[in-house]
Amino acid sequence: MLVFWAMFVVAAWGVLTPKSMPAAQARAMWLAVGFTFTLLIGLRHEVGGDWFNYIPHFLNASTMTFSEAAAMGDPGHYVLNMWVSQAGGDIYLVNLVYAVLMMWGTMVFCRRQPNPWLALMVAVPYMLIVVGMGYTRQSAALGLSLIGLVALGEHRVRTFIVCVAIGALFHKSAVLLMPIAALAASRNRILTGAIVAVSALMLYYLLLVDTADDMWRNYVEEQMQSQGGLIRVVMNFIPAMLLIVFRRRLVADPQERKLWLWIAVFAIVCVPMVFLASTAVDRVALYFIPLQLFVFARLPGLATNVTSRTGVVVGIVLYYAAVQYIWLNFATHSQYWTPYQFMQLG
Repeated sequence: MLVFWAMFVVAAWGVLTPKSMPAAQARAMWLAVGFTFTLLIGLRHEVGGDWFNYIPHFLNASTMTFSEAAAMGDPGHYVLNMWVSQAGGDIYLVNLVYAVLMMWGTMVFCRRQPNPWLALMVAVPYMLIVVGMGYTRQSAALGLSLIGLVALGEHRVRTFIVCVAIGALFHKSAVLLMPIAALAASRNRILTGAIVAVSALMLYYLLLVDTADDMWRNYVEEQMQSQGGLIRVVMNFIPAMLLIVFRRRLVADPQERKLWLWIAVFAIVCVPMVFLASTAVDRVALYFIPLQLFVFARLPGLATNVTSRTGVVVGIVLYYAAVQYIWLNFATHSQYWTPYQFMQLG
């Protein structure tokens, strides 16, 4: 568990870093931390609940042609495995590519927040450790979605669509983010809605149409249960409510506020829905984890003085330290993450 706690402590230490630090030094720190986290996530060995499920994917893809790999569900995943295999690589290289996408999105997103290190610390316990090291394909989709959300907050709708579309090649569930662009648009709403609708339909027919029935049957009709799903959607529910209550003080830009309010609404809806189809909702709720980073990175701004601001920051650090401690020690499937092992050398 020491590696996981080291990741948390590094991010928490960054929260205490003076904001007056020279820009070059700050960038160097971010690059060093991002590079280290990428290696820890990508070059892990037998860490994560899906580790042994991905070995057959790699072996099967190694015998495929490009057209065969591209015809598979989540084609980006199989094409990547095929290319890596043909280039003489192994599963570690595949995971490293996914880690790069995950950390790239995380760093871009966190750096856009008013308290970047606080946002990164919030990301560590669940988004980086659990999703990044366990939900491998979806972590790539989430990383690209983070870049897309930053673009959407800056009114760059087409960039958002491209990021989500590429993410959906690795895990088709990413297409569920598409409606957010139409709902959040405040300018040229009809055109934006049309672009998103057409894009979503195209992605649906390209990626989901052959598997939609199976997904519904597996996730809803057969009531697959994701243990801890309720806890995870509640973790999104808390910042969602905070955002709704303090929306004008937390987000100054009306366009960006509208975007995150819609994400908050979806996060709240997930709470009752988790009782109907916990696994499906749990997987969808992963794309709302950025709400935690977004809100808690802004929460200290509500404080009226240095003392209260420090109290808010300490409270957030202790809350996420408790989240990590409870998950590592009491979660049913945490045994698949511990002990942490780095790739075998030689």
